[in-house]
Amino acid sequence: MGKIGTQTSNVTFEPKSRTNWHLHPGGQTLLVTEGVGYHQIEGKPIQIIKKGDVINVEKNVKHWHGGSVDCGMSHIAISIDHEENPSQWFLPVSDKEYNNL
Repeated sequence: MGKIGTQTSNVTFEPKSRTNWHLHPGGQTLLVTEGVGYHQIEGKPIQIIKKGDVINVEKNVKHWHGGSVDCGMSHIAISIDHEENPSQWFLPVSDKEYNNL
């Protein structure tokens, strides 16, 4: 049996900054610790997230997250089984996608 590694990161986004589209084969949990931001699962509307929110992203679900238009956002990101199945990164989130609130 392979190792199951967990990666934990504390990430801060400036207003309007965001990740590229990506997915986590083991899933991901986001614990929003400061500010207001956005999270979107591919094919679904943008979700406004804020301090205290917990976002659970299922395995292999393409998504992005970042700061809102006028406010930064910080979160703790927890990715499961990261060593054996690292995150997969895709194209940047376009301004049109980002502004489609």
